[in-house]
Amino acid sequence: MSLSTLVFSENSAKTLLSGNAGDVETLLTRPQEISPQTPVVVISHPHPLYGGSMTNKVVHILAKTFNELGAITVRFNFRGVGQSAGEYNEGIGEAGDLVLITEQIRQWRPAAPIWLAGFSFGAYVTTRAQAKINAEKILLVAPPVSMYPFAELDEITVPWVVIQGGQDEVIDAGAVKNWVAARPNPPALIWMEDAGHFFHGRLNELKEQLGRVW
Repeated sequence: MSLSTLVFSENSAKTLLSGNAGDVETLLTRPQEISPQTPVVVISHPHPLYGGSMTNKVVHILAKTFNELGAITVRFNFRGVGQSAGEYNEGIGEAGDLVLITEQIRQWRPAAPIWLAGFSFGAYVTTRAQAKINAEKILLVAPPVSMYPFAELDEITVPWVVIQGGQDEVIDAGAVKNWVAARPNPPALIWMEDAGHFFHGRLNELKEQLGRVW
């Protein structure tokens, strides 16, 4: 389905976009008021082999926050999740799909700034793809720098934000702090000392913190 034919019901719409492995299940949400210059943020979800999907609660709160900040949000299921075709590809194919999705968004809304956001594995996919996308701003939540080869990826040169929980039980929070400090273009770091990986009981604070810095 073409994005140009989308019909929003209660400010949300589902569609299938084209990925390199076939259809990609996509959910769009929008603020009440939009213009041709309304930013579009593409949000990537956590690991598909461990239950990650575009309905993940952190991804949902990010979409809600960006809508309240006046942006259109685009969430999509990685390969093999929901109605998305293909199989898990270690972040490589997923990053290629992210690039292709943003190309379709640019055709749909050529005057709109593109922002990227990713949570956990989705933060790796976002970082892997960002140089080819040329997004204007980037958000990474709990980037798994101790689990994937971030050192091999292109540096982020645009304004960006990292949100990390100090009690992360999945990734090494200290490694994230060190990685952030070593970047030549360092991000704004939101450090939530008492938060775990999935921000249980802290989603509203995450939302408020992001709203302040973005």
